[in-house]
Amino acid sequence: MPPSTVTVLADDLTSAADGAAPFRRAGHRARVLFGPVVGPVDGVTAVDLGTRLAAGPDEAAARTRRAAQAHAGADLLVKTVDSTLRGHVAAELRAALAGSGRRTAILAPAFPAEGRTTIGGVQYVNGTRVDESAFARDPAHPVRTADLARLLPGAGFVDPGELPDVPRRLTANGVLVCSARTDADLDAVVAAVPRPDEVLWAGSPGLADALARRHARTPAAPRPGLPPVHRPLAVVGSAHPASRRQLAALRATAGAALHTPEERAAEPAAPLRRLVEETRRAVAEGRADGLVLTGGETAAAVLGALGATGIELYDEPEPGIARGTLHGPGAPRLPVLVKAGGFGDDGTLVRLTALLAGGTR
Repeated sequence: MPPSTVTVLADDLTSAADGAAPFRRAGHRARVLFGPVVGPVDGVTAVDLGTRLAAGPDEAAARTRRAAQAHAGADLLVKTVDSTLRGHVAAELRAALAGSGRRTAILAPAFPAEGRTTIGGVQYVNGTRVDESAFARDPAHPVRTADLARLLPGAGFVDPGELPDVPRRLTANGVLVCSARTDADLDAVVAAVPRPDEVLWAGSPGLADALARRHARTPAAPRPGLPPVHRPLAVVGSAHPASRRQLAALRATAGAALHTPEERAAEPAAPLRRLVEETRRAVAEGRADGLVLTGGETAAAVLGALGATGIELYDEPEPGIARGTLHGPGAPRLPVLVKAGGFGDDGTLVRLTALLAGGTR
């Protein structure tokens, strides 16, 4: 019998969408929430805890532990982990395990579809150790080690050939790191745990995919549907030159957009406040009946101003992009498409705006 409640605890918007989307594809109702953590409900709840931007590991751990306690009763409890080990991985994993009351954390950070593998307890990106890759120079969270034994002292380690030993190695307050090169390896990790509700699952979208395949819902929950969009509005909070070029390309197609000014403001928060207020007015006055939101901070601020606590997920049309309708008692049933990160020069903003306007076709 498939689990009726699944909770995904995520450190940012992208990982929340990536964690929820496989379960939506497997037939579960799914939501991505930005608001208060209230506990598990029917279907999949992916909570963006915002810990990737936390002041430090202590703050990240405190948020994670509170959320894990609130969702301790979920049939499946998943803690997202970046497949390149960025963020406060060790602090959040230990906090989630403590808050959840689960016996063991099963950590499988491999994401084979994106070239991220775990071999002998060491994390690789396209065959290169993550601490020797470009992710070692990440400006916010540079990866210091690819060796999970150093990152998680005292953890146990399981290679694919040792998975039959997993049931006897589930120990109280322990972490079991599972190496994996392929999706089949991740499927075997999930199958090796006899009681999935007794462990904390921790991993990247690769593990979420494996869990969703194992626990598909039949019959599938109906999709929430998307109201038609005739006046899509792109809301861009980034002043990066690539984002500005994307805005220019959108305007060339007669697309509508709001954005922060290019020049720096004396008060850093003021441009975002103005952007949020302009968006709220556009929706209230009927000048926008669908939104493309870029950047986690911008998306959360706009959604909050519209009375939303998250998104009722329709699908994830591209990795890291959530499409659905506003969720929350005071929110209009407005279609939204949220992209957490910035843009390159590939015409993404034009494509996403057209995708939202295209609805379910």
